[in-house]
Amino acid sequence: MLTILLYIFIGIIAIQIFYYLIIFGKFAFAPAQKITSKRIPVSVIVCAKNEAENVAKFIPILADQNYPDYEIVLIDDASSDDTLEIFEAFEKQYANIRLVKVQNNEAFWGNKKFALTLGIKAARKEYLLFTDADCYPTSKDWITQMTSQFTLHKTIILGYGAYEKIKGSFLNKIIRFETLLTAVQYFSWAKMGKPYMGVGRNLAYKREEFFKVNGFMDHMKVRSGDDDLFINQAANRKNTAICYSPESFTISAPKTSYKTWFQQKRRHVSTASYYKSFDKFQLGLFFFSQLSFFILAILLLAFQFQWMIVAGLIVVRYIFTWITLGYASGKLHEKDVMYWFPIIELILIFTQLNVYFTNSFSKPVHWK
Repeated sequence: MLTILLYIFIGIIAIQIFYYLIIFGKFAFAPAQKITSKRIPVSVIVCAKNEAENVAKFIPILADQNYPDYEIVLIDDASSDDTLEIFEAFEKQYANIRLVKVQNNEAFWGNKKFALTLGIKAARKEYLLFTDADCYPTSKDWITQMTSQFTLHKTIILGYGAYEKIKGSFLNKIIRFETLLTAVQYFSWAKMGKPYMGVGRNLAYKREEFFKVNGFMDHMKVRSGDDDLFINQAANRKNTAICYSPESFTISAPKTSYKTWFQQKRRHVSTASYYKSFDKFQLGLFFFSQLSFFILAILLLAFQFQWMIVAGLIVVRYIFTWITLGYASGKLHEKDVMYWFPIIELILIFTQLNVYFTNSFSKPVHWK
């Protein structure tokens, strides 16, 4: 029996090395990105619901971009705080800001996708660049960087949405590592010609791509997924590119308690259940290989069965994963989280298990 487990363990490590070296290596070992300014007309779209404090800080940063032809479409999704009033003040202050006011609709109450659809229809430019109300770009060249990847055929651009670093917070390292790993996955699969998701914190596409798939209609009843479910449906090998230059990043404030982060993870995982079959399979296989690696390693070492071979295989696995993620973290400016990689990886695996079982018994809370 232990011999069979050892062979299975070898197979699991082979799967892990394939993911990290062959698939994730597509992004991790890619050269620095070349940026050629396109200067195409762009609508920056921001949807906010009860985000008064954030929009007051971050909209002026968006309005201060070094870009010749862009507008900012601010969507107030029936906020009950001062968000609308702040948006109205910005509309008067900046000539390139347009405001979309969304009233509660009985059929689409509380659905961010409905609000975004109204904003997309109101946008006057053909190229759309999205970010969230609690985000800000890392540079004044954010629009230039993201739009630089548009071509005649590449009409969907996936960007990186990072989280602020909080000194002394281990939870912050967990959140940023999970964000790093997620980005490595969707960037790598996009480079492999199988794009499956993007993040609304930093995402761009041509308006025609939205209407080709009838917008969010196929998943309008799913409260989340205005970013990843849309990309899962609309993106393909021919029309999708990625942007990972440091000046193209956006930054968000991370969750500061495990409970609120766990709720956020529940929403993300529930949305992934609507992905295409292949995408669910590859994500499931990766998680299964991670979980199986730890379980089998513990079992084989506990019985001291061929422990030198087992220990050697564990070392080989960590060498490949550390090298790949080390290169990727350098590209995404997240190197500090790699010092804690083995511990954080284990925490994330059991957090995902907890999320799966919790979601099996109750539904997560979405956009309000």
